[in-house]
Amino acid sequence: MKKALILYSGGLDSRLAVEILKEKGYTVEAISFKLPFGCTAKKTKSSKNLKIKNIDLTKEPLLSEYLKIIKNPKHGTGAGINPCRDCKIFMFKLAKEFADKNNIKIIATGEVIGQRPMSQTKNSMKLIDDEIGFKLTRPLIELGIRGRSRKKQLALAKKYRIKYPSPGGGCALCEKQVANRIKTLIEKKLITEKTLPLSKIGRHFIISNVWFVVARNETESNIISKFKTIIPDAKGKPSVYYSKAKGKENAIKLQEAYSTGEEKMREDFKEYKL
Repeated sequence: MKKALILYSGGLDSRLAVEILKEKGYTVEAISFKLPFGCTAKKTKSSKNLKIKNIDLTKEPLLSEYLKIIKNPKHGTGAGINPCRDCKIFMFKLAKEFADKNNIKIIATGEVIGQRPMSQTKNSMKLIDDEIGFKLTRPLIELGIRGRSRKKQLALAKKYRIKYPSPGGGCALCEKQVANRIKTLIEKKLITEKTLPLSKIGRHFIISNVWFVVARNETESNIISKFKTIIPDAKGKPSVYYSKAKGKENAIKLQEAYSTGEEKMREDFKEYKL
């Protein structure tokens, strides 16, 4: 029995790749990755009939390895601090380990040349294949699909009776403002498995080597409330996380500054904001 492993995002391209491989007589298994800062696989109805191996890069020991890649990417970054080529190499190496253990000889993706400016070019794909020591199978490219147009994919979706899924959120590492904040937090070794949720919410400040996160809404207050060193929210006052006990005094001041109607007080903290 021929087996293939698909790098599965749940998006249209990876779902089409599954159907193409099945049509060619392969038994298809999938591997999907939960990434710390976005581009995580979508849960879809069609995936219920697909055996999926989930790998969580938000947990240790993989989180630390991933943060090292962001800090020191071998193959450069995009507009933000997104190490797209290195990110793919990291995931594909993990996929190959899984494939080798399960005697799967074909590893496939739904990639299309020209769809992503950094990782989905002919040169980037060759570089990635060379780095992992394995030539990936890309069924959509084999069908001659290129570029950002979705016409051919939509025609295939109709053929395979696949409903077109809504595009998911992108990678936060591509967003310059968020990326700069995350870069600082990584450099200061503040992001851990426990604090990772904090890195993606709120307003951030570093004062006297203490990290502060000020909630912007109730949802963020609920996330912050799960930590020990916090100033809890109150009517019109946001919750505030602080990374060291000595930061309590400034945390109280930040809460006051970001309370409803206290815009003038915020100027005192402008220089510390990430």
